[in-house]
Amino acid sequence: MAILECRNLSKIYAAAETKIAAVDDVSLSFEEGEFVAITGKSGSGKSTLLHLLGSLERPTSGEILYDNKNFAKLGDNKLSVLRRRRFGFVFQSYNLVDELTGYENIILPVMLDRKKPDEEYLKNLFEMLDISDRVSHLPAAMSGGQKQRVAIARAIANRPKILFADEPTGNLDSKNGAEVIRLLHELNKEFNITVILVTHDAQIANSAQRILTIEDGRVVE
Repeated sequence: MAILECRNLSKIYAAAETKIAAVDDVSLSFEEGEFVAITGKSGSGKSTLLHLLGSLERPTSGEILYDNKNFAKLGDNKLSVLRRRRFGFVFQSYNLVDELTGYENIILPVMLDRKKPDEEYLKNLFEMLDISDRVSHLPAAMSGGQKQRVAIARAIANRPKILFADEPTGNLDSKNGAEVIRLLHELNKEFNITVILVTHDAQIANSAQRILTIEDGRVVE
């Protein structure tokens, strides 16, 4: 059963008198618990597609359905609630708040939703991600791999249904990058989270259940 679907999705950017189709009439569906890699050359539109699917950007045209409900035209407040409760995001640059400890960064989505953190769930999560001894530290005292694992914990602290990862290994060495991908696969299986991952790395893409190749804003493979 499809948990996320887009129909005739397009994103057009206007530059001077030129219009650029970053995403061009794309129709896709994603199953619950699936691990999908989106790959393509730089500028192909893969990150724009991910941002549209995750409601971080609004489409120029087309529909995006989560749980069979079109959210492409929801208001900002309702979109924020959807992102916070159903989607998790991991980026290349970590996006941690420097003034907050690892733990405080991780529970931010929970606190924004005015919920009490599930400490037992978080404890198990920290152990799985091997960050139990780092969550009391500020990001400045963490390695790149540790920061990304904290970012992953933050992304799934609210138990999302879909995890969007945009080049999550881009700032990591090969060892830490491989570990992050291993953890994403483990979380995918453990919690049945749908993972949609953007990568330019063929080896990472080949570890996914399905690969979507983007070229000039269109799915070509």
